[in-house]
Amino acid sequence: MPLELVRVTTGDGLRLDGSLRRSDAPADGGLVDAALLVHGTGSNFYGSTLMDAIESRLVGRGIAVLRINTRGHDGISTSATMSGGVRQGAAYEVLSDCRHDLAAWIAFLIEQGFSRLLLAGHSLGALKACYAMSEEPHDAVRAVAAVSPPWLSHARFLQSAKGAVFAETYALAKTLVAAGRGEELMQIEFPLPYLVSARAYLDKYHRDETYNVLALLPRIRAPLLAVFGGQEIQQNVAFRELPQAMEQLAAAQALPIEVGVIAGADHFYASARDELAARIDRWLRKQ
Repeated sequence: MPLELVRVTTGDGLRLDGSLRRSDAPADGGLVDAALLVHGTGSNFYGSTLMDAIESRLVGRGIAVLRINTRGHDGISTSATMSGGVRQGAAYEVLSDCRHDLAAWIAFLIEQGFSRLLLAGHSLGALKACYAMSEEPHDAVRAVAAVSPPWLSHARFLQSAKGAVFAETYALAKTLVAAGRGEELMQIEFPLPYLVSARAYLDKYHRDETYNVLALLPRIRAPLLAVFGGQEIQQNVAFRELPQAMEQLAAAQALPIEVGVIAGADHFYASARDELAARIDRWLRKQ
C-alpha cells in the first residue's frame, strides 16, 4: 500500500498538500472507490491518529484514501501562492473558503481515475464537508461521513452556561474588526480554547449562523452518516442535543441521514477509534 505525497492548487491560488494511499486489496465494487479525509481545527493531513484508524479500515477493503490539508491546517501556517506567502491556519481561515479546498481535492481524485467518493471529516472538518456539499454539491461525492460536526449556533452559545464569556469575546472581536484590526489575534476560551483572529472569530460564530449544521443538511444530496461521542455530547454545548436535533430533522424532511452515538467516546474517540472506523465501514456497506 504505497503512500504518495500529493499537492493541489485551489481555484483561488493556494497550494495545499496531502497524502494518497492506494489499496492493494481488491475493490469490492461498493458505493465508493476512494475516500477524502478532512482534518479538524488546527490539525493537518498527517497528524491525526483518529484518521489513521479510518484510513486503515478503508484501505483494507479496497478503498483508496486521500488525507488532505485545507487552508485551515495547523494553528498558524503560511500558504504558498503565485504572489507569495499568505497567512492561513485555524487562526485566520474564513470557513466558507473550504469549498475551494475541497473542490480542488475532489478534482484531483477524479484526475487519478476515481469516480465514487466518500467525503469524511472530523470536528470542523466534518462541518467543512457539510458546508461544501450544501453549497457546491458534486456528483462524484456519493456519501458524506461527519464525525463530531460542531453546532455553531450563536443563539445557543449565548444561552449556554458560558454565554457571558461568549458575548464578551464576540463584542471584542466586533470592536477590533470595526477598528480595522481584524487580523489581530485573540486568545479565546469559548467555544474552544485557541488563538484566532478577530475576523475569523466573527466569521465562524456570527449571529447569522452561516455554518449552523442543521441549516446545511437539507441541501446535501448524498447520504450522510453523523457520529458523535457520548462524552462530548454531555460535556460540550457545541454537541449537546445535536444528535437528537439531526434525527428529528431527518425524519421531518425525509433526509438520507443516519445518526449514531458511541457511548463513552470523547471528541477524539481516544478509546473508540476502531469502533468509529467499523461504524463508518458498516454504514458504507449498507448504502
